[in-house]
Amino acid sequence: MVKLTPDLINQSMQYMNPCRDRELDLRGYKIPQIENMGATLDQFDTIDFSDNDIRKLDGFPHLPRLKCLLLNNNRIVRISDTLAESLPNLESVILTGNNVQELGDLEPLTKLANLQTLSLLTNPVSTKQHYREYVAFRFPNLRLLDFRKIKLKEREAAKELFKSKKGKELQREIMRKAKLAMPVPDKPTVHNASPADIQKIKEAIKRATNLHEVERLTRMLQSGQITGDFGLNGNGHMETD
Repeated sequence: MVKLTPDLINQSMQYMNPCRDRELDLRGYKIPQIENMGATLDQFDTIDFSDNDIRKLDGFPHLPRLKCLLLNNNRIVRISDTLAESLPNLESVILTGNNVQELGDLEPLTKLANLQTLSLLTNPVSTKQHYREYVAFRFPNLRLLDFRKIKLKEREAAKELFKSKKGKELQREIMRKAKLAMPVPDKPTVHNASPADIQKIKEAIKRATNLHEVERLTRMLQSGQITGDFGLNGNGHMETD
């Protein structure tokens, strides 16, 4: 596996694609997680993460220019609840060949106000009962699902279903299953960082000498989760100088 570093981002192929969008090609590196994306300086309309080992769709700073994410053939099971805050103008998300399980797992994508194209082909979620109806109902601005246009008749039928008593029960069951299916984090983390830990992270950000460190420390501060690679002692707290 290859760590997604600022150097890798800067050395990867960048070009104008056939849609006349500026694209960054990060295909096929077997990247395990998205990080250090501040190094793109928000200069791209499309980023291609296909053929990597990404498990969670997160790790983005604020990138208002980004319109399209290509994520074919990864291992994505979860989508960050804050994705829409980081990528507010995302129009297309291609998740073909991933491992999204439950309809409720798609909820973070419903916050993407400009989303028009979504592909979940060959994900377990695409085989769920009422899959297409649920997506048509929860994504009122979506035009293409799995590269097929959502027709007005489909949308009206979906609305009728999920506005009914039966449909509301289905929605509750969908969300319940999504919560039950929530995976355990891959790396052990320490939750509920103490005020002292938080202050030390803030001080470390001020002392950081490169973009990678700033982004890594900022993620810790935002999540309240201190990973073991940041000078922690045996008790899970940051070591003092």
